[in-house]
Amino acid sequence: MAGAVESLVVTREVATHCPYCALQCGMTLRAAPEGRVEVAARQFPTNRGGLCQKGWTAADLLDHPDRLTTPLVRDGGELRPATWAEALDRVTEGILATQSAHGRDAVAVFGGGGLTNEKAYALGKFARVALRTKNIDYNGRFCMSSAAAAGMRAFGLDRGLPFPLADIGQADTLVLVGANVAETMPPFARYLTEQKARGGTLIVIDPRATATARQATLHLQPTPGTDLALANALLHIVLGEGWADEAYIEGRTTGFDEVRRTVASYWPARVERLTGVPVADLEAAAHALASAQTAIILTARGAEQHSKGVDTVTAFINLALALGLPGRPGSGYGCLTGQGNGQGGREHGQKADQLPGYRKIDDPAARAHVASVWGVDPDDLPGPGPSAYELLTGDEMRTLLVFGSNPVVSAPRAARVEARLRDLDMLVVSDFVLSETAAIADVVLPTAQWAEEDGTMTNLEGRVLRRHALRQPPPDVRTDLAVIAELASRLGAGKWFTTEPQAVFEELRRASAGGTADYAGVTWERVDAEDGVFWPCPSVDRPGTPRLFLDTFATPDGRARFLPVEHRPAAEEVDAEYPLYLTTGRVLAQYQSGAQTRRIEALRRAAPNAFVELHPDLAARIGVGAGDEVVVTSRRGEMRAPARLTETIRPDTLFAPFHWGGAARANSLTSDALDPTSRMPEFKVCAVKVRAA
Repeated sequence: MAGAVESLVVTREVATHCPYCALQCGMTLRAAPEGRVEVAARQFPTNRGGLCQKGWTAADLLDHPDRLTTPLVRDGGELRPATWAEALDRVTEGILATQSAHGRDAVAVFGGGGLTNEKAYALGKFARVALRTKNIDYNGRFCMSSAAAAGMRAFGLDRGLPFPLADIGQADTLVLVGANVAETMPPFARYLTEQKARGGTLIVIDPRATATARQATLHLQPTPGTDLALANALLHIVLGEGWADEAYIEGRTTGFDEVRRTVASYWPARVERLTGVPVADLEAAAHALASAQTAIILTARGAEQHSKGVDTVTAFINLALALGLPGRPGSGYGCLTGQGNGQGGREHGQKADQLPGYRKIDDPAARAHVASVWGVDPDDLPGPGPSAYELLTGDEMRTLLVFGSNPVVSAPRAARVEARLRDLDMLVVSDFVLSETAAIADVVLPTAQWAEEDGTMTNLEGRVLRRHALRQPPPDVRTDLAVIAELASRLGAGKWFTTEPQAVFEELRRASAGGTADYAGVTWERVDAEDGVFWPCPSVDRPGTPRLFLDTFATPDGRARFLPVEHRPAAEEVDAEYPLYLTTGRVLAQYQSGAQTRRIEALRRAAPNAFVELHPDLAARIGVGAGDEVVVTSRRGEMRAPARLTETIRPDTLFAPFHWGGAARANSLTSDALDPTSRMPEFKVCAVKVRAA
């Protein structure tokens, strides 16, 4: 066995990055003599030598018994091993049959925010050039699409953090909205420790007293779905006290007067009734922000995964603009990207409405530029398609190709999504383990893991990073780029695709040139030499841009835009039949749908199963104790899991992590109401009831 592994080794040691969250911590991989891959932390600007438990155990999956090492095809209702030729023949024949019978758009592609920039770019190009379908989107739609849309309309540009992570530790006041970084990206917590050690004020806005909230100077615990009203109240106080930066507003923004009129009705006593947050705490938070020399406001999924997520983020951006924070050194507004390549994954073409460089697919100039790089006619490129949930549940799709995602667990109203995928003419999944989605596929293609391929990622700061291969994939495993290129060749489009990641990146540079996310000056060599390069970087003789908006915004007139937004209820309010709020989230030892982390023994021991968190008073009312199984029901489905009792959650609220499938699938309950702008589903609040099992 050791000899078999030895033959895969490319090099003994590489500097690379963790395969999980968007912090993209630096790590070193070493090939041990007995064949194991060892992980060591390394000094890198994002993690400064630290790793979380997920990072330390990341290599455990490389040679896991569940690793897929041969293609699988479904015969007689069961998946069986097959050759690559048989599997790809089946995929090709299915695509051609579907498009012949139902048109090009009957074939769809669904990507992932963990794919490298090269794979995300190639996947978007494959959909538009080889398949010529409009139907492509990715699971990043479920991640930070609301913050992206809010950033685009306020600043003209979407980059998660428009400043380096290091600024966070230096902020006098830091506000985290719906962010539990202590569990979702633990090495980030050192910036909180640094910030507090300097005497800074940490304000956390979250319905739960999470591990992050317990570190806060001030914890605001609003009713789920009321963050927008809270933000408007903070701005109301700022304006009433005369704390706004009038010179900044006058010189660098537009639209303030309408926002001033809107927030006039969000007086603190009214918002206390809406949110449950005491007036004194609202006033303390506003004062801490306004009196700080440097202040940063960060939103995350808790504020964004709502049917009004774009407006909620906009309300916090309005607050930041009124205080003059964006573009001020050491201050600003930012969004904490979740998935490993959540930033780069949407910049280069796997999002339904975008072409490489963050170009809009319905912009004639953008189409002409990208078509010229690809060597195709702009008129042959399809237009925008539906968003992720609409794609997964729509009637048009008959065949679906999934790369690096597990929507059977991660999508909202997941039972409906699963039923739709089971009903397809053909479902193809490219993955390295048999996820819940792969388990119902017609064809499963085994793909290389992160330590087995080169490429780039773009972290939450907009820093382009290099991923280095330590070894080759197992003999019968291919990279996603190889799968895409081979399928394109079989469909008559092979001349437009390559299996070499660096060649793909060089083309990406040209395609992104002049776009909002301009990578033209980013080379693999620069990325290695400079600890990453911040986009935009339009030329190889120019530095990257770690801090945005210092002098101007990316809008046509260079000014940021205030936009008035009003609180509105969640799409589904509690009532007599469903009297409780459900909110969902993550736990420290698991990641996303859990397809990877649930297979790692150390992480499984740390977080062996799902649970439902509820207040002891509520538990007493329904007659359950700690560890008793409960059934949570919404209008869409139910989940079963053990009860976890805690006084740190509101008595009217339940919390469930979404990392598990089967009977414990939290997304069986969640709402499929969509934000009208971002098309983000309302994961973070729905009405439920709970009973003892």
